[in-house]
Amino acid sequence: MNEITIFVFNEITNYLMIHHLIKEDKYSYLEVGEGTPIIVLHGLMGGLSNFDSVTSYFSTNGYKVIIPELPIYSQSLLKTNVKNFAKYLHDFIEFKKLDKVILLGNSLGGHIGLYHTKLFPEKVKALIITGSSGLYESAMGSGYTKRRDYEVIKKKAQDVFYDPKVATKAIVDEVYETVNDRNKLVKTVAIAKSAIRHNMANDLPNMTTPTCIIWGKNDVVTPPEVAEEFNTLLPNSDLYWIDKCGHAAMMERPEEFNKILDAWFKKRAF
Repeated sequence: MNEITIFVFNEITNYLMIHHLIKEDKYSYLEVGEGTPIIVLHGLMGGLSNFDSVTSYFSTNGYKVIIPELPIYSQSLLKTNVKNFAKYLHDFIEFKKLDKVILLGNSLGGHIGLYHTKLFPEKVKALIITGSSGLYESAMGSGYTKRRDYEVIKKKAQDVFYDPKVATKAIVDEVYETVNDRNKLVKTVAIAKSAIRHNMANDLPNMTTPTCIIWGKNDVVTPPEVAEEFNTLLPNSDLYWIDKCGHAAMMERPEEFNKILDAWFKKRAF
């Protein structure tokens, strides 16, 4: 498993069929519910459907769930990095005139949330990370030299989950299309290298924002020791485990994920 794979499996299919995509100014986003704003940060391929259960649950329980489409592939190559995505998020929050938001991010989205919180702590009420990059990115290894081999890509997608059946054909097809699109692959590599450059280890001890860490015990992309290190370095964090679960807990075990997060919100009075 290489660092590109950390981000490649977090996305796309049918969510837009359920909720209307809002387009304002330079932003495209979903917005559902009323109440305390939760901004959800997706991973590399921009898909919103992985957060369907989170959105449905919390948008009917006193929260406004907002999922902006991050400009993963639309920025220039020079701006394709964690820091610029964090600044884009800040601009979006300002555009929406929001204050004291809750950020929820998986994989690359968690890293963007962490970096945004480092830069603009006054804007963030709480942070939730799951399978987040920011501390650990595995080596490039052989990369995607066999990216035209569908079965190889299928196996990589399945490895992200504890239950390989979660990697549906739609997910595998999307990953296959991405790694075989030269422009997307170049930017994927740029983002992976940016994640390494923007390691958060030295920043986390100074970040006092309440943070909920929800992690799959069987995550092979960002292994359990990564979650433990996040919890050690962050001075105001709580760590929760989900058994028989891989890298995308909110997708693979949505009911348990929502139950943990809801209880944490109540514990912290958010």
